[in-house]
Formats: sequence, C-alpha cells, structure tokens
Amino acid sequence: MTINEYLMLSVLIPVYNYNIVALVDELHEQLLDSDITFEIKCLDDDSSLEFIENNKSINKLSNVSYSISQQNNGREITRQLLAESAKYEYLLFLDADTMPCENSFIKNYLGQLNTDVKALFGGISYNAKRPNVEFLLRWTYGISKESIPASQRNKAPYRTITSPNFLIDKNTFIHFNSKIKRKDYGFDVYFASLLQTDKIAILHIDNAVEHLGIEKSEIYLTKSEFALRTYHFLLNEDKILGNDNGLLGLFIKLKRLKLNYVFSLIFKHFKNQFKTNLLGADPSITLFQFYRLSYLCNYDLEKSNQNQIAPQ
Repeated sequence: MTINEYLMLSVLIPVYNYNIVALVDELHEQLLDSDITFEIKCLDDDSSLEFIENNKSINKLSNVSYSISQQNNGREITRQLLAESAKYEYLLFLDADTMPCENSFIKNYLGQLNTDVKALFGGISYNAKRPNVEFLLRWTYGISKESIPASQRNKAPYRTITSPNFLIDKNTFIHFNSKIKRKDYGFDVYFASLLQTDKIAILHIDNAVEHLGIEKSEIYLTKSEFALRTYHFLLNEDKILGNDNGLLGLFIKLKRLKLNYVFSLIFKHFKNQFKTNLLGADPSITLFQFYRLSYLCNYDLEKSNQNQIAPQ
C-alpha cells in the first residue's frame, strides 16, 4: 500500500444479533481523533428486532450508517455487499462482537499504510478472566490458538489468518471474496488460500481487538463441525490444499496411510465421552483437536459411502 496524502478509510461491520453501539462509539471517537476522511458502514444481517432497535441509535453519529438486510446472507456475502458499497480505497473489517484493545487502534493501522502490503491483520485477544463453565471451550481455544503475537503469525502468515479484524485494499478484497458463494461457517481458510495462491503481500501486526461474544461451548462445537464440513467441501473441490491448514494436512496423511478408518471408528465409539470433556469445566484443547480430526475422518468416510450407494 502507498499512503495517500489524504487518507480515506471505510470501516465495515457485518452485524447479526449483537449490540454494536459501544463498538461504533469507540471507533467513531478514534476516527475523529485521527483526522482522516472516514465512514463507518454497518449492515445488519436480518437480526432480531430488539438488536435492530438498539443499534439504530448509531445513525445519529457523523459519517455512520446502519442498514438492515431483508434476508440472512451470512458473513461473507454481507462483507461483499459492504465492500461494494464502500466509498473509500481502504477497508477495515471488524466483527460486531469485538472491541479495540487500545485507544490508538485506528492510528496503529494508519501507521502501517506506507508499506507495500495489500492486507494487514491486527489479531485477536481474549479476556484473561476465566468465564463461566458453559463458555470455556471457546475461551480456552481462543487463548491457546488464536491470541498469537504478530511475530509468530508472520512466520506462517497465510496459515494464521483470522478475519475478525483486518484492513485490506478494496479492489483486492472484492476480487477474492467474490469467489466465496456460500454462507457456511469456515471460509477463512479459503480466503487465505486465495491470497497465498496469488502471492498477495500481507502483514500481521500487533493491533488486537478483544473477542467479546464468546459462544457457549455446545454452539461452538457445532460451528466447528460446520467449518470442518466446509473444509471437506473446499478440499474435494480443489479450492484449497492440505498444506493450507494444519488439520487438513494431518487428515490427508491419515487418509494416505489408511488410518482414517481407525480415527473414524474412535470417533463413533467415543464421541460422547469426548463431548463430556469438551463441554465441561476443564476442556482439553489437545482432545478438541483430536475430536476435530476424527470427526473429519468419519465425515469423509460417510460422504464416500453415500456417493457409492447413490443411484446412477
């Protein structure tokens, strides 16, 4: 990126069943303080009426708009709609359930725009206070696997992309995100693969947002299974490679060695015991990784069997 003399920034927030008033107030204050031309665009993905009524108040702020979709499109399509309607060259995407960790959050991003990279990833953090037991799986996973310093993320930049908080060139985003046609959970790995395949220069920086909207463990486990099914679809469609994701790499090795049958059998026999730990008071992230891997092996074999017996 080459910084313009007069920088202009579009902050884009997809919204679904979350109160974004505090987030937008904080961003608006920081953007005013940064003395740049900006807009904050929020697109609500058909939330419940109570959230819509609360969030409407942000329309009173200067350069802020809150609009409501007539149907639920999913995050990726909502992001695409926001990007296509954005006025400015640089897009800052934030998830609705986040909050900047520093009051210099906007300035930290602006300070990196004199580099030649096309996308900046600020990272994510989690409150150090242990949550109630029903939220522990998501919190524990986030602490151990997602809250990673930029120095470590930059060692494998495309494999450590998380998308709740990133700044990207508008044309780059629209071009690659438009290839995502589904609204399923788990497409970050595909977006990262597209950037890597085209050798798009990216940079991870230490400019985190805190993840506030931590799901209950049971919901997160279900979403993780959705993501694995997305990975499987993308892999079978040759849209991603095994080396795009560590878990997929292991899955491919197991399949090549025919050990996927063993892992599938383990999943069938022990999934309830696994869930007892993962949904409990001391979830093991090692066990969670094993659960995901064995789930993927079992799902792959089930899909294969279905295809074999399908009528010709």
